[in-house]
Formats: sequence, structure tokens, C-alpha cells
Amino acid sequence: MKKLLVVMYTIPLFIGCKEVKKQPEKIQVVQQEAPKKEVPFVWEAANVYFLLTDRFNNGNPENDVNFGRTEETGVLRGFMGGDLQGITQKIEEGYFTDLGINAIWFTPVVEQIHGATDEGTGKTYGYHGYWAKDWTAIDPNFGTKQDLGNLVKAAHKKGIRILLDVVLNHTGPVTDQDPVWPDDWVRTGPKCEFTTYENTTACTLVENLPDILTESNEPVELPDALLAKWKEEGRLSKELDELQLFFERTGYPRAPRYYIIKWLTDYINEFGVDGFRVDTVKHVNEDVWGELHKEANIAFEMWKKKHESKVLDDNPFYMVGEVYNYGISGGRQFDFGDKKVDFFEYGFKSLINFELKTDADNDYESIFKKYSNILNTKLKDKSVLNYLTSHDDGAPYDKERKKAIRAANVLLLTPGASQVYYGDETSRSLTIEGAEGDATLRSFMNWEELDSLPNVQQIHKHWQKLGQFRKNHPAIGAGKHKRLGKSPYVFSRTYVNGDFRDKVVVGLDLPKGKKSLWVKGFFGDGTKLYDTYSETEVIVNNGKVILDNDFDIALLELVE
Repeated sequence: MKKLLVVMYTIPLFIGCKEVKKQPEKIQVVQQEAPKKEVPFVWEAANVYFLLTDRFNNGNPENDVNFGRTEETGVLRGFMGGDLQGITQKIEEGYFTDLGINAIWFTPVVEQIHGATDEGTGKTYGYHGYWAKDWTAIDPNFGTKQDLGNLVKAAHKKGIRILLDVVLNHTGPVTDQDPVWPDDWVRTGPKCEFTTYENTTACTLVENLPDILTESNEPVELPDALLAKWKEEGRLSKELDELQLFFERTGYPRAPRYYIIKWLTDYINEFGVDGFRVDTVKHVNEDVWGELHKEANIAFEMWKKKHESKVLDDNPFYMVGEVYNYGISGGRQFDFGDKKVDFFEYGFKSLINFELKTDADNDYESIFKKYSNILNTKLKDKSVLNYLTSHDDGAPYDKERKKAIRAANVLLLTPGASQVYYGDETSRSLTIEGAEGDATLRSFMNWEELDSLPNVQQIHKHWQKLGQFRKNHPAIGAGKHKRLGKSPYVFSRTYVNGDFRDKVVVGLDLPKGKKSLWVKGFFGDGTKLYDTYSETEVIVNNGKVILDNDFDIALLELVE
């Protein structure tokens, strides 16, 4: 809470530009909360929290085992109980709000293959959500469609957007319980080599991961196994009728990709999800993503018309893509070796940036200046989603979790959108004994450590303070960066969009005790500022502000 001294002033209260009333004169000195201006949500500045649905919070232990998934698995390769209800609980408790999160992306929740695979690392179930069996159903391990609807409603009530993780390029692996899809739907070889466009798109990512023939325009029939499943579940005619309406409206051929596009956009139609995080983007011909975006936009606008009272703002449907190894330095181009593709031309507002983890130990100014320059030139009107750790990056920044404060400063203050991976804010271990490959990155959220360990609580508090400042100030992610002082290091960010203007100053690596921060040329003398980190009000004098505390960081905003 901002604590302001109020003494013997008559203060007009304005709504827009119209004065509506005056507060009475105050004789005594009181403490009050400063009025907050309405902050627009800007995808380019979003603070996104990414979690594995199965590994975050178990809201309903009764759905922990389904489809006879009881075989012993490798370490961290089976279901552990996390579900949609668990995420909703944490939304309602205010966990994400306190962390300054304004968008949540969780791993896919569609029905997964029923059986387990065994590829030398112990048996593995589809706990991670990327092994689809039926795109039209929610896997009961994750919950129900009603649970998903409740989650979206709870998030929207808190001003938090929801990103669904979508997979269009492959089915789940083949097991005894999960037959291969027909050969007019999928290819089962060759395995991708990743050296040309062709051997990155027309191939399987790994062995036993059938690849959807997304480039095909040939009409196909629905797989017998899927029809039998729908019939057994009592929804065959409903699903077929909906497909008939979709193909009549669009005029698309009944090719594999169009079925899946229909199934994916149904979740927008039904629940009003705000965006897609798209998996394995570079393994599909790029025009397909333009088609997905077109249908997603139609679905989003339809949902808004049906639910006018629930619409958060006029932002269009958002898509961020995972083009593995894309880096911001590439600008709008991704190089396949023999062909360059601008995925931003095909519906993507943003791409995940794989480059920040290698930049993260550079000095702050070189990181911030580089990102601000690229985002305001090559990537103008587009963005990137920065991250330092993730679910399938075996070489994350600070794998030993020894630089949690530095990681927060870099991730949350670098221009662009930020992706907090679950447990970044609590130093959840990324090195689990016995876990092989990606599994070591996917332990259950360390709630017990957050409840009991003072050092974890201290780290968490730092992430909260930076996250809330970032959420309250689009200038951090979407604004222009400028260095104001070299020693101590002080910088400004400015964001202007129509009538909305946001200006902030940040100091990093500050000395303990009394410190002077240079703000001349950005904030004029006499300007009241508030340091949200130390919860101190200051006034600009002689082009600088003076703080006296033991913090090495300052987050300065205008006192409205």
C-alpha cells in the first residue's frame, strides 16, 4: 500500500477530464492509499506464468488415476495429481495476483494416450499433455470441461488472461492401448534431421510420434477408433453434426489439419480463452498457422458477441509460437538452412525467445538496450516471450538455482513479455536425482519449501515485488528504454498508447544505505515519486532522488 501524507489541501477528484467532486479539507495527518489509474492490458508487456498442469497443485485427488494408468514409470514420468481445479484454487487464493501475473499458460489438457511408452528412460505416461488421443475431450486426470470453464471464469474475474497450449502437428505415440491413426492422417517416418525446411516439416519429431499430414488437402474419413470412442461416450452424432456445420461454413476440404483446427477453436467458442501458445511451430507449413489464427479470431469474436458482459477488453485473439531455437536477434526471420520464414506473417503476435538465457549474465544495460532496440525496429508492433527456464530446455539459465534474484531482475525487467516457469519464483529444484532428460525440469511445485524456508520466502517476495511493478507498468515490457545513470545504474522506460502514458525509473546494483539516483531530464524537480520496493515516497531535487535503505534495487513510479 502506498502511504501518503495528506495535509490541509482541497483535492479535486477527476473522472476522465471532468471534475465531479471535491474532498473536504483535512486538518489531521492521515495515511491513505494512492488512487490507481486504470492500467491497460498489453500482450507485448504481459507477465505470463507457465506451468505443467499435472505438476502444479492437486485440487481433486479423486481424479488422480484413470484408464488403468498404474504401471510403474521412470522418475517423474507418471501422473502426479495436478489438475485444473488445483490451478483454479491458486487463482482464487490470489497466488498469481500477488506475483504480478496477468496471463497463465498451462500444458495441454486434451485427452492423452491411455497407455505408457518405454523409450529407455522407464515407462512414461502423457502427464505433460503433448500426446493427444482425442482433441475433443479433456483428460480426466486434468479434470472436466466444467473445470476448464471454471478456471477461465476465475482467471478473468482477477483480470488474468488464459493461454491454451495447442498441438497440431502430431498425435500421441502408439501403444498397445493407442493404435496409430490411419496413414492418410499421419506419417510415421522419416525422423526429422532439422537441416532443411523439408526435413524439419515433413517428418516425425522423434521415433514413435506420428506426424499429422498438415500439408495435405486430401479429404479423409475420421479414424474408426475415434468414431467408436465417441459412440461409446454417447456423443457421436453431436460431434459429426458440429463437423458438418464447420465444413459447410468454411468450405475447407475435410483434410486432417482442418478437423484439428475445428477441435482446437471449439475451446475458444465455448470458454472464451484469450490466446494460444502453439507447440512445435516450425514443424508445420507456415500457412497452416494463418488458417488456425483466422478460425481462432472468428471463434473469439463470436464468443465476445455472446458474452458481452464478460469481455475483458478489445484485444484481438493472441497467438505466441514455439519456434524452437528462435532468437530475438533474428528479427522476423527464422532460418531453416535452405529457407527463411517470417512466422509473424502467419498469425503470431509473438514468438518464444530462446536467446535471453544466453544473454542473462551480460551487464543489465547491454541486455535492456539490445532488446529495446530490436523490439522498436525489426519487431515493431510484434513481440517476443522471454524465458530463462522451461519444461523442455535442458540447458536453462541457472540450473543450480544459485542466482534467483539475478534471474528475476533479468526476466522481469527485460523489454518484451516475460514467461515465469512455475517454481522460478520459489527456486524449485531443476536437478532431481534419478530423473532423466526433460523430466528433471518437471518436479512437483515446491509449496512445502515456500511455506517453511525463509530463504525461499525471501526470493519469492522479490519476485512478487518485481512482478507487481511490471504488471502495473506496461512501460517495463512494451516501453522504450533509456539509461539515465551509469553508476549507480539507473534507467527509464516510457510507454505511450493513445491517451495512456506510463513512465518509470528503475535502479539496479545500488549501494546499501544512502544512495542518489539520477533522474534529470526524465522527471522534473519537485516531482513526487514512490519507490514500490522500499515503500518510500521521495521528491526529485536537483535532478535526483535520495533513498536510504539496505536494498540494492529501486522501482520508481509517479505519485498520481
